[in-house]
Amino acid sequence: MADTYVLVHGAWHTGELMEPVARHLRDRGHTVHCPTLAGNRPGDDRRTTGLTDAVASLVDYLETQDLKDVRLMGHSYGGMVISQVADQVPSRIRRLVYWNAFVPLDGESLNDLVPPHYVALFDGIAAANDGAVMLPYPIWREAFINDADAALAEKTYGWLNPHPNKTFVDKARLSTPLAAMNLGKSYINCQQDTALPHSLPWHPRLSERLGLFRLVECAGSHELCFTDPERLADAIERAGRD
Repeated sequence: MADTYVLVHGAWHTGELMEPVARHLRDRGHTVHCPTLAGNRPGDDRRTTGLTDAVASLVDYLETQDLKDVRLMGHSYGGMVISQVADQVPSRIRRLVYWNAFVPLDGESLNDLVPPHYVALFDGIAAANDGAVMLPYPIWREAFINDADAALAEKTYGWLNPHPNKTFVDKARLSTPLAAMNLGKSYINCQQDTALPHSLPWHPRLSERLGLFRLVECAGSHELCFTDPERLADAIERAGRD
């Protein structure tokens, strides 16, 4: 059955970087959109762009494209965004899919959900770079794309773009807890993902906040979109189907 997917990227990424995954889903007959959120577009002001702007940009995309019955997938930081989009336009969404993504409660920021050393690191980088954060390469290599060889790790790091730290600081605003939303929900957990330490895990620590949800697990790192886009497409399809 052909479904409509919207793939929402994480921090430092753009929609274009989700296209290899999208192509595999399109080959399976699905319609796939890969928008780029406010804050990660060329010329966006990294000082002032916050989480509300990113959410508004995705709501605007869904409304401008008149998308309905959407399987809305968010990766990592993208979970902060899709959670609030679901709260604002639930009638357009068929199922929420979180891929190693943050699942906030009302009033929580992304910084509330990560280890304190990340918060201190990103705050320091942002203070020296006019509000923009770039992920240091050693963290990228060892924690984010640990299933890649050195050449792929270096190449993909060159595709990343500075991210507005304000989106990490801003609080999520949800009128309804995600567990109470009358939507299908799924969580994809890549088992070698150490972008968050396994002592402070994506699953089940964050996934269980969805209430009733479907769990899909597969091998891979936080950046499976680069290391094995076909495997990720398969996981997304299993997570998104009725």
